[in-house]
Amino acid sequence: MELKRVVVTGLGAISPLGNDVATTWSNAVAGKSGAGPITHFDASKFKTQFACEVKDFDPAAHFDRKKLRQLDLYAQYAIVAARQAIADAGLDSDESLNKNRVGVIVAAGIGGLHTFEEEAGYYALNEANGPKYNPFFIPKMIADIASGHISMEYGYHGPNFGTVSACASSNNAIIDAFNLIRLGKADVILSGGAEAAIFPAGVGGFNSMHALSTRNDSPETASRPFSKSRDGFVMGEGSAVLVLEELEHALARGAKIYAEVAGGGLSADAYHLTATHPEGLGAILAMTNALEDAGMKPADIDYINVHGTSTPVGDISEVKAIKEVFGDHAYNLNISSTKSMTGHLLGATGALEAMFSVKAVQENVVPPTINHMPDDLDEEIDYNLNFTFDRAQNREVRAALSNSFGFGGHNATVIVKKFEK
Repeated sequence: MELKRVVVTGLGAISPLGNDVATTWSNAVAGKSGAGPITHFDASKFKTQFACEVKDFDPAAHFDRKKLRQLDLYAQYAIVAARQAIADAGLDSDESLNKNRVGVIVAAGIGGLHTFEEEAGYYALNEANGPKYNPFFIPKMIADIASGHISMEYGYHGPNFGTVSACASSNNAIIDAFNLIRLGKADVILSGGAEAAIFPAGVGGFNSMHALSTRNDSPETASRPFSKSRDGFVMGEGSAVLVLEELEHALARGAKIYAEVAGGGLSADAYHLTATHPEGLGAILAMTNALEDAGMKPADIDYINVHGTSTPVGDISEVKAIKEVFGDHAYNLNISSTKSMTGHLLGATGALEAMFSVKAVQENVVPPTINHMPDDLDEEIDYNLNFTFDRAQNREVRAALSNSFGFGGHNATVIVKKFEK
């Protein structure tokens, strides 16, 4: 069976850097930080009091009061990002679209954490009178519901589900969509991720694991991947959605094509509940599998959007993995961690970083890794590699590889490349 080709024809984003793709991308290229003091709740008693929040997002501008009762914040982000991607791809104006062959796969690593937190707190306050829960509690909370809402809004009857693999979730969603389309099971799939966990349970939970940066005196510089003084990740939130489409279907309707999805690779560390393998064995396997799936050699890749969370162990293991997979070509690559600007969007992070990778391929610009000081060097990191510190770099990007690694040892790598007929 000949596999079909899959291209990206639409993009949507709600992120700490902007509430659309153009703003998010321009701020990333400019090296702006999305971090600041937490406003979603009073974090004054928490070890970490800052995050990369979405700014100026008014739910009432997008949903009526009845609909808002049904939607956790993570699902709101997903639906708005999906609307942007659908409009960008021209799907909303295509009357010939066979909606039975349009799917939605939107991931979440956690899902409706705020809804769960609110309902659990309400029960604790009213325990003496017996349980009394919001009838929308369960459908607001579950991690697959964003896909359901999007399909219902547009009448898409194709494959519909959410993927959950912690911080690899939305790369898994993209790979699932890619495989379904190239196997002929769908013509179009909206794929991505959403997350909104900047609430007491999220921040407090990650604080208890010592996973978050506690640099409260300087939020904007707290996410500093590959620097010796890195002390944990900065939590982010938002959503990114990509329209993946079978090539002939896209050409037949005259769709613009951003890039081609070349391949995807999956693996497990099988090592530790939360830590990556210190030698990057799972990351090596995921990248190797992705290259094999794409029919590409290491030398075909020009840019890697790394997982790069700014954690002491994770950054080192990923560098080791890159050097093992790419050999001498590793020194010809541009490498960058856009988490230095956006923070870590957990289950949505892979989709946002896939969007950055698509834009890098389209525009031949590599966004930077910010917050690095020349004297802040870790002896375990090879600084002969080009981490694209501080400023974006213009270069030909024939193909970009994007890594996402999650708690539980889940690894997922996506490769996108320039589209050529």
